Amino acid sequence: MAEEQSHFGANAWLVDEMYEQFRADPRAVSETWREFFTDYRPTGAAAPAQAVAPPVAVIADSPPLAPPSGSPDPAVAAPVADVVEFGDPIRGAGAAIVANMERSLSVPTATSFRNVPTRLLEVNRNVINGYQARSGHGKISFTHLIGYAVVRAIADAVPALNNSYVEGADGKPRIVRNPHVSMGLAVDVAKADGSRTLVVPVLRDADTLSFQEFLVAYEELVRKVKSNKLQVADFQGATITLTNPGTIGTVQSVPRLMPGQGAIIGVGSIDFPAEFQGADPAALAELGVSKVVTVTSTYDHRIIQGAESGLFLKRVHELLVGQHGFYESVFRSLDVPYESVTWRQDVTPLNREEAMLHKQMQIATLIRAHRARGHLISDLDPLRWKEPKMYEELDPANYGLTIWDLEREFLTDGLAGSRKLKLVDILGVLRNAYCRTIGVEFMHIQNTDEQHWVESKLEGVSYKVDREQVQRLLDRLNAAEAFEKFLATKYVGTKRFGLEGAESAIPILDEILSRSADAGLDGAVLGMAHRGRLNVLANVMGKSYDQIFKEFEGHVDPSSVQGSGDVKYHLGAMGKYESTSGASLKIELAANPSHLETVDPIVMGMVRAQQDQIDPPNSFPVLSLLIHGDAAFAGQGIVAECLAMSDISGYRVGGTIHLIINNQIGFT
Repeated sequence: MAEEQSHFGANAWLVDEMYEQFRADPRAVSETWREFFTDYRPTGAAAPAQAVAPPVAVIADSPPLAPPSGSPDPAVAAPVADVVEFGDPIRGAGAAIVANMERSLSVPTATSFRNVPTRLLEVNRNVINGYQARSGHGKISFTHLIGYAVVRAIADAVPALNNSYVEGADGKPRIVRNPHVSMGLAVDVAKADGSRTLVVPVLRDADTLSFQEFLVAYEELVRKVKSNKLQVADFQGATITLTNPGTIGTVQSVPRLMPGQGAIIGVGSIDFPAEFQGADPAALAELGVSKVVTVTSTYDHRIIQGAESGLFLKRVHELLVGQHGFYESVFRSLDVPYESVTWRQDVTPLNREEAMLHKQMQIATLIRAHRARGHLISDLDPLRWKEPKMYEELDPANYGLTIWDLEREFLTDGLAGSRKLKLVDILGVLRNAYCRTIGVEFMHIQNTDEQHWVESKLEGVSYKVDREQVQRLLDRLNAAEAFEKFLATKYVGTKRFGLEGAESAIPILDEILSRSADAGLDGAVLGMAHRGRLNVLANVMGKSYDQIFKEFEGHVDPSSVQGSGDVKYHLGAMGKYESTSGASLKIELAANPSHLETVDPIVMGMVRAQQDQIDPPNSFPVLSLLIHGDAAFAGQGIVAECLAMSDISGYRVGGTIHLIINNQIGFT
């Protein structure tokens, strides 16, 4: 039992505390704990056969007592003093902590320190958390990244820090070479009486995990701590420990190392060095001064040498400044669709004014490049089958700009309504406008007023979807998905041009048609090929499910032409669309007996014919809406011809909305 208790290390106090709960009410702990406590003895408890003497203190001012007749010599036996207890007795968790600290004194330790610049860590964390927020995921903390760097440094470069010291049955020293890195995580816990202490659950085999898996396991342990759901195994088997005193501003620490572990790693606060903390932030940005974090390695000097500890800290330093593909592996693990930012040294030439003027000119080029080419790094690949690539035109490094320029201010020529912004904010505006989940191309427009109008609608503009809009989007998505699932279940093996994986087309059409109705348009004409057509007929045009299912059963109008098995995908429909505000819009889906895009000019001709019958002339009150597959849009010449003729007076319809469904499979 004593050997098993030692595996709990710094957690022994908590085990004793839970044992007291178990003694009061066995149902207060889980089944695994009840089984464990059947033969458990609290830390510091004496063996049953031994008597424990009470603490004794001698009052200094009391006169010595004369020995009674026949008593032993005073030099041999001291006189009995009054029994007095000073202070409060330490019991329970406190007593376990005392025992742990006493045990830690048996470990001869040494400590290495290293200051690591955190500028790149901050920049890449901001990129990751921006993507995490847009994807509905939680934030990545500095400790997540630093902890993973610690694991990788040990596993990949300095495995000696994962060893532990034991004494064999013969009393001789031995070294245990642990095959995997199991990291204890020091988690701060507020107790019921308001005091605070640490729990150290163990993240097992952390070296076998990707960053995403490491993050999930880390958060699961923290969740267990907060919900008081830790099991026996969660406390055992740590080979190293990560402790983070930086949350309360501590720069560095020399934590105690418990027997059974080779090293404990301390992480200090992330801040500017003390001598710079009163300086103007703008001046620090100009000088290229980085915040730093102090990482300490306190190790068992019997089995780990100072050089090995130093090499470990060196490796952590290299990882946190982007070497050995560290951030690339983190980005890929989290599916971040961008390249990670790289470390580059700041360059400050003697003629600083000329250098800053050159950078200012490069900023103007960078802004224009994002407006023209920003879509090239947009997040448009949900399958992540291609590695993200930073195009040269969009890479700040291509313009001589580094991470040290991010906090420096530059003129913007009115970008997002601002005269001057920091580079980090300039890039934030540009990438939020042109490089997220929507790509925009508009710089081919010859009219500069139209260009500026598009810029004003995209740059620095945030959109917040209210609860009612979210509910409607969810309803439309659910309707689209339920329809496809029903067809796939009911009509197995039937030829079906489904919309699976692209159901978002239905809420997009809903938004376009709802806004058209609210804007007072007279009507809309839609054109599309086969894929997704039944879903559009059911959930946009309002065609009855009964009629659609009858057509699947083969009950097709015998007078219809080309009565093949997929004739139901050829049919058109007419209906009325209502927006959430109650406005209505006449809609028509053009018939299309072909898989190809021949319907495109037909739709535009139908729209032009309707527009010509509505006064006033050239008011374009009917919307032309064409739905394409990705390969069809890119590969069929008739689409390009429609685009080329769209501004000729005899064919003009006031603009056509092209909805391209990119399923990454080349249907033409």
